[in-house]
Order: sequence, then structure tokens, then C-alpha cells
Amino acid sequence: MTTARNRALDRIRRDRTLAAKIRLLDVPHVSEDSVDETTIPDERLELVFTCCHPSLALDAQVALTLRTLGGLSTEEIARAFLVPEQTMAKRLVRARRKIKAAGVPFRVPPAHLLPDRLVAVLAVVYLIFNEGYSGRGDLAAEAIRLGRALAELMPDEPEVHGLLALMLINDARRDARFADGAVVVLRDQDRSLWDFDEIAQGRATLERALALGGRDAYVLQAALASLHADEPQDWPQIATLYGRLARLTGSPVVELNEAVAIAEAGHAEAALAVVERLELDRYHYLHATRAELLRRLGRLDDARAAYDRALELVHSDAERRLLERRLAELPG
Repeated sequence: MTTARNRALDRIRRDRTLAAKIRLLDVPHVSEDSVDETTIPDERLELVFTCCHPSLALDAQVALTLRTLGGLSTEEIARAFLVPEQTMAKRLVRARRKIKAAGVPFRVPPAHLLPDRLVAVLAVVYLIFNEGYSGRGDLAAEAIRLGRALAELMPDEPEVHGLLALMLINDARRDARFADGAVVVLRDQDRSLWDFDEIAQGRATLERALALGGRDAYVLQAALASLHADEPQDWPQIATLYGRLARLTGSPVVELNEAVAIAEAGHAEAALAVVERLELDRYHYLHATRAELLRRLGRLDDARAAYDRALELVHSDAERRLLERRLAELPG
């Protein structure tokens, strides 16, 4: 009787929560009868799968789910996609209109359709974690919780374990990433503040992903996070892995990370050549990286200009303080 009552209460709560979120999306009404029983163990993850609807393009699925369920503002989502806020606002409006025009009621997909939505779901969880990693610990914790639930739901999907490993290893450095209100870069972090048990969990999860044959983006990123946690760091190997990831994803942000690794391996001039060809003018990390490379090459006036541009674009106060300190440290 207790089990039956609890299941009934869970069903009622899920139906009400789903109906409330559907109203935010402005899509056709979902009645209790249309919400099928599901094997998804987590109500919030269930809603993520529901909102990642295949009638939308992948980036629209991710953006709309982040806005509706992830707790991210339009500005934060625009930053994640490296587009102006106005552009993202228009995309969200178009996505809602398309949902309404299609007349397709949103409901929890049956188990055999879950893999079709996995790419978008992973992207949602990843971007929630990334926003949390910049200082919002609540979002990072929520993303890890969703990642664990996803690994329980889909234990044979290597990219699921890859994403979870990536989040765990990076989250283990959370307490060392900020000091005196500023971001602390990896090489300057106090490793005694790292959670090595969480790093071990992440590495064990990465081993699971590799054992399942994982070689895609999240598994590669988790492998990179694991290498970054080593002391000393093997920068040539890190640069090689970033190169593989860049070829796989075609992402200029990954190429920027590859340039950083090339510089750390002792080739600042080659790294700057990579940075100079990237079309990431609205991305403050590009200008911050360029400034550091120019500093290493003795081009101090150019470095100051690059730091000024990074400061124009940065949103995080903690990162702003780091950039201001780096700018002030340049020789007069």
C-alpha cells in the first residue's frame, strides 16, 4: 500500500510539473493520460528529455531547454553559444513558435527513443555545468546530479560516462579556482584544496567510458581533464589530444585550448599563429589568451590592448579581477 501510494504521488507530481513547464514553452496541452510511464529515474532529467524535442534543430532544443528548465537567462545562453543576446532571444521566440505551429504535444519519450535525444540532453547538462563552473555552484551540482541519473538510465552509453567523468574531475578543483574574489588559473591553484576522491571517481568513470569504446567529444574532454590534474602536466600530449578534439568537433574554442597547450609546451609563436586566425572576437578568453602570448613574446603594447578588449567582454567579476591583475602586472 505504501509503495502504491508513493508511486501515485510521484505520478501526480510529475504530471503537474510537466504541465507547468509545458505552459512556459507555450505548446499544446499535455493531459495526465498523455504522460506515459517512464523508466527515467529522475523527474528533472525526465523533463530535459521531454523538452529536447526532435521537431526542433539541435541548437534550438538545447537553448530552449536551458531557458525553460536549466535556470539560465537568455544572456547566459547567448554567452554559451557565443552569439549576441538579441540573436538568442530571437532564436528562442522562433523555437516556441515552431513548437506551437507544429501542434506536437510534448511528452516523455518511450525508452527506445531516448538515444535519439541523447545528443541534445548531453549538451544541456554540459552547458549547465559550464555556467556553474564559472562560479554558480548550485548549477554545477545540479549538472552532476543529472549526469549521475543519466549514467544510471543509460549505463552502456560511453559519452554519458565521459560527460560525468569530465564534470567530476573539473568539479574536484572547485575550492581552488577562486581566491580573494578572483579566478585562480590551474598552474597557480593550491592542490591541497582539490578533492582527490572526486578526481578518482571521475577517472574511474572515464575508464568505464573507454571500456565501452568511447572516443568521442566528451570522453576526449574527460581524458584532457584527467591529464590537467597530473603533476607535472604532459603539455605535448595535451596539445595532441586537443588537436584530435578540434578535428572531431570543428570548434574554434577547442582550437583556442589547443593553442594554450602549444604555448605551454614552449611554442608561444606557433600558438599565437593559431589564435590570430580564430574568429572568436566576442569571446573574452581569446583576447585574454592572446594577451598572455603577446606578453611572453615581449609585445607589451599589443598585450595591453588585448587585455583591454578582454575586459570589455568579460561578464564574471572573478574573471575580471584576474584580467585586471594581469594587466597591472605588465612591465611599465
